[in-house]
Amino acid sequence: MKSRINSLCSPIQFLLLFAALFASLNIAQANTLGEDTLTAIEKLYTHNGFSADFNQISKLAALEITETASGKAWFNHPGKMRWLYLSPQRHEIITNAQTLWIYRPDQGQVMRGDARKFFKAGAGGAFLSDIGLMRKNYTIDVKETTDTHISFLLTTKQDNPDLVTLLIQVSRTTHEIQKVTTQNTYGDTTSFEFTHIQFKPNEPAIFEFKIPKGSSIIEMD
Repeated sequence: MKSRINSLCSPIQFLLLFAALFASLNIAQANTLGEDTLTAIEKLYTHNGFSADFNQISKLAALEITETASGKAWFNHPGKMRWLYLSPQRHEIITNAQTLWIYRPDQGQVMRGDARKFFKAGAGGAFLSDIGLMRKNYTIDVKETTDTHISFLLTTKQDNPDLVTLLIQVSRTTHEIQKVTTQNTYGDTTSFEFTHIQFKPNEPAIFEFKIPKGSSIIEMD
């Protein structure tokens, strides 16, 4: 009876061993692909300016509210960004890596603050203008791989209620970041999908802002 049980167990043990080995190989392949892709992203984005069209979806978990927006964005390394929102209402978010301006022309209002406070740890899309922040500020895991893209889950190393995780989707052929989803400690998410990505130097003046005459200025702490 014992020999019969052993003969039944052996194939099961073999299958379990094979499954474990296969899973280990898949994990190893994913890790290798992930590391190669991260290196390619850093090479592509570091010191390179780029621009893109974007579509944004924001979801407030507690209120079950979903809002959409679209526009165009420009980035220069390190830390310089300009987001031009064209829909649903025109406004701009500009930073030269030191000062942050939020301009709402329909209200004649400019909000001004310290960019380093508002974009710490790469929040607000800032990591796109300094791709080195990925490895420095986040724990990075491969979330998904397909024939066309690879997704990474980035978890902040330091407590930051405004940003807990980043989920980024990267093309396996061009290594362009196609989609970014941020989540804060309250479960609110903001997704950016980028199209028409162009890598070219942006004029430094794009990331400066001259406050229009007559605008009301609100200083942000």
